[in-house]
Amino acid sequence: QVQLVEFGGASKPAGDSLRLSCTVSGLSIRVNAMAWFRQAPGKEREFAATINSIGSHAVYRDSVKDRFTISRDNDKNTLYLQMNHLKPEDTAVYYCAASVWENTQTLPANYRYWGQGTQVTVSS
Repeated sequence: QVQLVEFGGASKPAGDSLRLSCTVSGLSIRVNAMAWFRQAPGKEREFAATINSIGSHAVYRDSVKDRFTISRDNDKNTLYLQMNHLKPEDTAVYYCAASVWENTQTLPANYRYWGQGTQVTVSS
């Protein structure tokens, strides 16, 4: 059984930093692109960042570019999201996802496995 579990969600003031982690069990993520998606209240789930299977290439949505950094440790089967200069509009539930593809993917439909999410709240 594949499980993705996110850690690190918290309430932070604007301008602060936060690091999310996602540990994966039941699946070796070495050949899987991984991503962080987020969903704010009343809004659809949206792509935040994705990284290819070997960690050599990442793609970010424009609103988080230069503030967020996605990374991975395949030996630890873990995905990370370093979030700097947080803004109130970053408030959302953040989901970790694993794709069946090796290359970066931005569409939710291209991800087979999902975590339960972790809440990030940024106050102004």
